[in-house]
Amino acid sequence: MNRMDNQALGAEPLDVKTPAVLPAGAAPAAPTQAADAEPGWRKRSALPSLPEAYRTVPLLKSAGFWRKLWTFSGPGYLVAVGYMDPGNWATDLAGGSAFGYRLLCVIMISNLMAILLQHLCAKLGIVTGRDLAQACRDHYSKPVSNVLWVLCELAICACDLAEVLGSAIALQLLFGIPLTAGVCLTALDVLLLLALQNKGFRYLEALVVTLITVIGTCFALELWFAKPSLVGVLLGFVPSSDVITNTKMLYVAIGILGATVMPHNLYLHSSVVQTRKYEQNDEGRAEAIKFATLDSTIALMFALFINAAILILAAAAFHSGGQHDVAEIDQAYQLLSPMLGVGAASALFAIALLASGQNSTITGTLAGQIVMEGFLNIRLKPWLRRLITRLIAIVPAVISSALYGERGTGKLLVFSQVFLSLQLPFAVIPLVMFVGERRKMGRFVPARWVLALAWVTAGVIVTLNLKFLWDWSGELFGGAG
Repeated sequence: MNRMDNQALGAEPLDVKTPAVLPAGAAPAAPTQAADAEPGWRKRSALPSLPEAYRTVPLLKSAGFWRKLWTFSGPGYLVAVGYMDPGNWATDLAGGSAFGYRLLCVIMISNLMAILLQHLCAKLGIVTGRDLAQACRDHYSKPVSNVLWVLCELAICACDLAEVLGSAIALQLLFGIPLTAGVCLTALDVLLLLALQNKGFRYLEALVVTLITVIGTCFALELWFAKPSLVGVLLGFVPSSDVITNTKMLYVAIGILGATVMPHNLYLHSSVVQTRKYEQNDEGRAEAIKFATLDSTIALMFALFINAAILILAAAAFHSGGQHDVAEIDQAYQLLSPMLGVGAASALFAIALLASGQNSTITGTLAGQIVMEGFLNIRLKPWLRRLITRLIAIVPAVISSALYGERGTGKLLVFSQVFLSLQLPFAVIPLVMFVGERRKMGRFVPARWVLALAWVTAGVIVTLNLKFLWDWSGELFGGAG
């Protein structure tokens, strides 16, 4: 892509004679160095990540703390959406209805892991000028990079599938629209996304924050109606040995932890932090990392509230009422109003689900675009990338809902989580490895204790996901036998 193409896309023109971004603290390449390489990487950085939005949000150097925080706020909320998508709802409902408030500590620990990993994503993007997909392409050989791309595309399609089904179920619950028709209607949100992209990235962020506010408001009202035990909630955030010793509780806890960190979020965050026009020097990068981390941490606290609210609601409404096996979204919808004695309770639940599904499709689409462009170094028009992603998710959802109804959609949701579990290690491990290399990160390499904590976090996530896959395959082949 030439200079004129980049300008047409709204990105800053790149100087084709020099690398787009050098690793912080690294010296420029010597004139005799190969033209297609730079220090710490097999290949030289090519196009910027998400070119149409790259460095389009201006930053006043003289602005104060709160003004800068406002300017940097936004990418973290795009990321937080992935931690409250419809795929997380079933595990939170199951945990609250079966074990009351006792698994709140698992949600809190999951959120702390997410905060650490998203901090590393922001640091990778800001320091190297690459998103995680571009970093994989420029670090690994082409065959390895292609395998990682295929795995990531499968995971994004699986995640998008869960979001499509979540929105379709919400439309059915609210308006009685058949699942098949609801699945097809979810494809229309491409028009809204394209309209917002043409207006500017901040408009897209504003929509995401608005929908998060809708979700949070709905669950705040639900908790007001449910009147949970304050003591029980507080004690639930205290880790208990029961989570380990009780095998049934451990299984649900693994589901909560395994569904928390979505691989597409790691690619997404390392890209969208580059939409801010921070200074391209060590001082500017350090400031950008600080505010990007604040942004994602604050946003993820909202995700913690919503995930905890789902579990608390299930504990107060179902567990306390003797319903200990509520794990399906439509089941929770049918039971909420009768058990809480409030007619609007079920409707609020479905509205929150619809907002969650629509929000997730927006961020899932951006992640899909980032992954394809990053791994393959090609650029498709946003509407075409959106259409491809949606069709891959919608086709199996339409077939399943038409042939098997709600039973089929439930199976598809399980399969989508399996694909996500399969791909997660291939995103987390490269991320932690890249940020730990001084040749790539220069003076911005994390402290040893941060890296150690990151590797422990990666190990826990990988182990829990492998455990989930082992249990799932045992049930699959055991049932078949």
